[in-house]
Amino acid sequence: MNMHKPITCCMESTTTRRHSGGSVLSELEGVLLNDSDPFPYFMLVAFEASGLIRFALLLLLWPLVKLLDMLGFHELGLRIMIFVAVAGVRESEIEAVARAVLPKFYMEDVNMAAWHAYSSYDRRVVVTMCPRLMIERFVKDHLRADEVVGCELEVNRSGFATGFVKSTPGSGGSLISARVREIFGADQPDAALVAKPAKPTSSLLSSFCKEQYTTPLLASKLNDVPHDHLLIRPLPVIFHDGRLVCRPTPSMSLLIILWIPIGVVLATIRILVGLLLPMRFIPYIVGIFGGAVVVRGRPPPPPAKSTSGGVLFVCTHRSLMDPVVLSMVLGRKVPAVTYSISRLSEILSPIRTVRLSRDREIDASRIKTELEEGDLVVCPEGTTCREPFLLRFSALFAELTDRIVPVAMNYRLGFFHATTARGWKGMDPIFFFMNPRPVYEVTFLNQLPVEATCSAGKSPHDVANYVQRILAATLGFECTNFTRKDKYRVLAGNDGTVSFKSAEPLVGCVKEVVGFLRCTN
Repeated sequence: MNMHKPITCCMESTTTRRHSGGSVLSELEGVLLNDSDPFPYFMLVAFEASGLIRFALLLLLWPLVKLLDMLGFHELGLRIMIFVAVAGVRESEIEAVARAVLPKFYMEDVNMAAWHAYSSYDRRVVVTMCPRLMIERFVKDHLRADEVVGCELEVNRSGFATGFVKSTPGSGGSLISARVREIFGADQPDAALVAKPAKPTSSLLSSFCKEQYTTPLLASKLNDVPHDHLLIRPLPVIFHDGRLVCRPTPSMSLLIILWIPIGVVLATIRILVGLLLPMRFIPYIVGIFGGAVVVRGRPPPPPAKSTSGGVLFVCTHRSLMDPVVLSMVLGRKVPAVTYSISRLSEILSPIRTVRLSRDREIDASRIKTELEEGDLVVCPEGTTCREPFLLRFSALFAELTDRIVPVAMNYRLGFFHATTARGWKGMDPIFFFMNPRPVYEVTFLNQLPVEATCSAGKSPHDVANYVQRILAATLGFECTNFTRKDKYRVLAGNDGTVSFKSAEPLVGCVKEVVGFLRCTN
């Protein structure tokens, strides 16, 4: 066996040809992922599956985990992280976080040089120090692995994780040895991709394989692999969930915990100001409270009283704040069509919302009625998408008017996402305003010419697809055929219908307060 070959040797041999029928064993942490430390991913599980208390507790234990790692007690530190992150959490909740939250952060850390070598083999097996449940979905769906080897969480009869594992990589390698032999049988894998410096699993993987290739720890400089040198690319993450924007490293986690009390106060002030002040004054004070709105293009003037009907603003959908920000830029309250938002979000909204029923005839009638009275905002994607992709546009809007103004909406956030598929949607506007400096970008495109609308004989689907394409081109996004149902099936396992029963007591209380505030405006 050839030992300690740099991974660049494997890259050079696969640039012009593909291994025929070859197989590879690869470590995940420190090889396919640049970072060999799984701590941020356990922090994500703690925050998203349990909450802030467990998140803070795991952060408090980080110095101990780091000390154990420096002293060579890697397995003990790993056991502590696993126990604190998952003990008492339902297995289904851990699996949901692994499906909806973790892939986004894993993908951002993929080492493209290691991927280039790994993807050149036909059969791929990935070994991880983390519980298999945490990484299997990402590795199989996005890194195209055939098998995953990792420790197994113990789960009691009620479906809750005990915090212990059935076997841990590094403990004599019993789990890895058994699983690898079960997967490959008498066949010997062609190559092992291992980290340098070596981890407890590295020597074990090398003993199974004909050749060993190493990648330096945190080999970020190897990521600049030309696209034409990649035989295949990892499948992109289009849908993801969770509240945290940044990977929760120890320093970032501490910053988030320290910011949350400040963010709650700041969000309260921002919401109250939005409710109390007239819409035309808000653009002048946004900067005072840390926000920013970047406007490009020329907003259309308000409809003249003699004009019959209004303009339909067709927006990309990044968060629930899209119609509110658009109204703020226009300096007037423009009603917005909504699909499935929480009652609390409707109450907190400074603009009027028009709830659709998803019955095509009823919804068409409601939109027509609103357009007869004036301007209206619609987001034909039907749901938000965080990544640079546009979901398929519903064609209903194109059937109802030929006065269509496309508006490209985008935002930049610091700590928290303002959308959720699995959590309570009523918190979406609060999380948006908890960010230190939320920035919105609003780009007005020209009103569609009559020849590009249904009035000129175009089909509604052609018009909708055309609007999707020009908005995607403006933002530098990619068009997809995915729909709202696709998103919720991936992230939440449902069709995205919102239930309001559990929020009724709180909604009633908030409704009274907001009603009073609006009366004083």
